[in-house]
This record gives sequence, C-alpha cells and structure tokens, in this order.
Amino acid sequence: MNLKKELNHSQNDSVLSILKLAGSLAEDLDVEIYVVGGVVRDLIMGNPLNDIDLMTVGEGIPFARKLADELGIKNIVPFKKFGTAMIPNKEIQIEVATARTEKYEDDSRKPSEVVYTDLKGDLLRRDFTINAMAMDIRPDTFGELTDPFGGMADINKKILRTPLDPDETFSEDPLRMMRAAYFASKLDFDIENECRASMKRQAHRVDIVSWERIRDEFIKILKTKKPSVGLVILQKTGLMETVFPEINVMYGMEQTSEWHHKDIFAHTLQVVDNAAELSNKMEIRFAALVHDIAKPNTRRIDKEKGYTFHGHDAIGERMLNKVAYRLKLSNFLKDYLKKLTLLHLRPIALIKDFVTDSAVRRLMVSAGDELDDLMILCRADITTKNPKRVKRYLKNFEKVEEKMSNVVERDAMKAFQSPVRGDEIMTICGLTEGRKVGELKDAIEEAILDGEIENTFEAAKKYLIKIKDEILA
Repeated sequence: MNLKKELNHSQNDSVLSILKLAGSLAEDLDVEIYVVGGVVRDLIMGNPLNDIDLMTVGEGIPFARKLADELGIKNIVPFKKFGTAMIPNKEIQIEVATARTEKYEDDSRKPSEVVYTDLKGDLLRRDFTINAMAMDIRPDTFGELTDPFGGMADINKKILRTPLDPDETFSEDPLRMMRAAYFASKLDFDIENECRASMKRQAHRVDIVSWERIRDEFIKILKTKKPSVGLVILQKTGLMETVFPEINVMYGMEQTSEWHHKDIFAHTLQVVDNAAELSNKMEIRFAALVHDIAKPNTRRIDKEKGYTFHGHDAIGERMLNKVAYRLKLSNFLKDYLKKLTLLHLRPIALIKDFVTDSAVRRLMVSAGDELDDLMILCRADITTKNPKRVKRYLKNFEKVEEKMSNVVERDAMKAFQSPVRGDEIMTICGLTEGRKVGELKDAIEEAILDGEIENTFEAAKKYLIKIKDEILA
C-alpha cells in the first residue's frame, strides 16, 4: 500500500515538505530512511500530525545534523546512547532515530543495551501494532507502507495489540500498559483480550517506572475526549492501585444518592467526563478527579441521612499534599487542585439557599482567579439522572453566576483586599507590626463583604476610625 494520497490530503504542507527533503537527502547519502510510529498511524486515520519521527537504518545522529543544516537549524539535541537526536523545529518537532532493538534488566525500564538492527527489527520492539508501521520517504518509493504485524488491519478493527507476546512487551517497559489505556481512550479502541489479560498479570511491574513518567501518561489520559475510558482500564487491570491508590479505593464504595451516582468511583468518572465536555483545560479535569478524594476516609453512616462525608472537602485538600509530592506535580497544579477541592461544595451550598450578595462575595474572594474553573467543576459535579433536578440546579447556578457578574462590575472582588493597607492602619492607629493590625484589616474586609460599607478607601478609612478603639481596647 502507498500512503502518498493520504499525505497529500493531510493538509499539512510543512510536514510533506520536510519528509520530501529528508527523503531526498537520504537518497543522496545512500541512507535507508522511513517515517515511523504515530505519524503513520495518524496518516491512515486522518488525524492531525503533531510531530515527525524518522528512522534510519544506520547511524541516525549524523543524518540528523545534515537534515538540520538543510532546514537552517543550527543545533540538534543528540542522545548518543540510543542513537537518536531531536531537531528543535518551530513548526513541528522532528526526531531522528537509528533502527534499534533494546534489552532490559528486570528492575528497570531503561534499556541496559541498545543494538542497531534493520527496519523489521526496529518495528518489532514497538508498543502496539498500530505504531509498528513505517512509510518509506525516499523519492522513488515515497509513501510505500511497511506493515509486518497487521497494524492497518488492527486500525480497521479498532483494537490495540502488541507485535510481540504482550507479557514480553509489557514486562520490558511497563509504562506501555499505561499507554494502552491512553491510546484506548484517545482513539476509542478496544484492548485485545490477551493484552488486557497480560496487563492484569503485569500490573505490579509499573512500580519500576519513575513517577514523572507515570504522571505524564496519566495527564495524557485526562486530556483525551472521554478520560473515563482510560481511567476504567487502569482500574480494571489493577494499575490504578499503584498509580493512584486514592482513586482505586473509591471503586465499589457506596454513597447516598442525592444528585450523584451511588458508587463514588462511578460518580467521580462521570464528573471527569462532564468536565471534559465543558472544558479542554486539563487542570479542571484533574480537579474533577480528586474533588471527592477524601470521601473513602470520611464515610460514616447516619441513621437518618445514610452515608455522610463530613469534612471531605478540607481533608481532601490536605491529602493532595501527599498526592502532589508522589506524582511530582508542579506547585501551581498542587495549589490549584487544593483550592478547587476545598471550595467545591461552596457553590452547591449557595444554590440550595437564598443567595445573598455577601455569600457570593465571600466565595469570589476565596476562589480568586479560579472562580470560573470552580463553577465549571460544580456544574460537572451534577450527575443525577433526574432531568428535573438537573434543570433546577442549573437554573440556580445561573442565578449565582448572575450575581457574581454584577458583583464583579461593582467591586472587582476577584482581587479583593482591604483598601486601607497594613502600613496605613499602623499610621492611623499608632501601631507597629503585630496581631492587632491583622485584626483591624480583617474587620474592614468583613464589613465590605457583608455590605456594611463600600469597597473604597474613604469608606474603609472612616470605618477603621470608628472601630479601632473597640478592637484595640
């Protein structure tokens, strides 16, 4: 089969021109060269092309240097141990690899030995058949497909299968099991039965993978159109127990159904999918995953109310310190997840009661720049199957958001703090730094939030003069 037609229809002229340039250069240098892996898969499936993976039979790094010169790129990033090099091209990332096989020790996913090989030998070491295809890009054979393991047929069948025995493939590099969950979620493919059975047998092997790599693959799952597909695979194969034990324990744990699923795990995954429909922002999806993370730890049985989870918002916020440390999350993401987990019940509490300006202001001050994301999370958190309830809750959310819009225009509450600052309080009251300054500042802010005074410097200063003697007494 020839993929020249698919490439011409890929609507990516820069990719086509780079491949033709690389192919012509390879012919001049008498180098056997192919584009491999995800590029070939995405060409066949009609997906956008996000990077270019080239593979040479013979030394790849010298070829990468010459290709970079042709592209007007000064430097490359070589990885001599693996015979690969990255070409930092602005339009699309280019990697050039030498055809190779790899040998592994049992306690590491890093290759202990790299052996250069031919085209078929290189394709044999790859994770799945749909990624084990190659397309020749030399001028005379441009577009010719090499598919020794039936990758094209598996694309048509929408299944994931390994070129080798799956026990060997997953044992060598256990991260491939998480990639199976990712590709199943991204491409809407089923994992072939033997592969799935092997994942269950090999799930414990993922503990030799670095947490940075686990985190990256996990986040890739969250970025897919329907993340629950990949998350369910992690759960059903036993990978979740190691990868995210706090989510694993939710499985099969019941909760009282008010507007949620009775199963905490099922509810959580529905919230994640709802968030994915409402926003492409990965951070919101991650917050949806962890918003009820403390429910298993706080579940109690009340004779009248059934299951309760008192304090699961605050306890969940604290639990995320440990999660963030283990998964090597950035401080920004850690703080973001902690804030949304701590606040996720607040908007829901507002829609149950009469909404005051004061309550809305307080929520806005607490949420700050994450206010819009918090409201998306809370909308996603409505998983009831009762359409009347959904309609009522969403209508109440709209009332809250309308009040927020009005408050934003009046008071700019997202960046709220006392108009009279600490140094001014000290000057007016004859104080030095200390607890009383904070108490006075808090009193001013409370008065503004309660609507007693306007959010202006003059109103705040007048109020400070009025209350200072009482607080300082």
